[in-house]
Amino acid sequence: MSVYVLTSEEQIVQEIRETPREYWPNLLQLIRLFRESVTLKPVVASFRQGWQEALAGQTFPVSEE
Repeated sequence: MSVYVLTSEEQIVQEIRETPREYWPNLLQLIRLFRESVTLKPVVASFRQGWQEALAGQTFPVSEE
C-alpha cells in the first residue's frame, strides 16, 4: 500500500479551498502580513533604516536589552 503525503503547497491550497470565500480577503491580508514579517529587507535598506534611526536618536543602551 502506498501512502501519498501532501506537499506544503497542496496543503495550503486545500486549506484555502475549505475556507468560505467570504473570508478570503481576510486570509489574503494574513498571508501578506506573514510574508512581510518573515521576509528580510535587503542589506542596504536595513542599514539605511538603522542609520536613520541612530541619527534621529532612536536608540537604546545595550544594557536595556
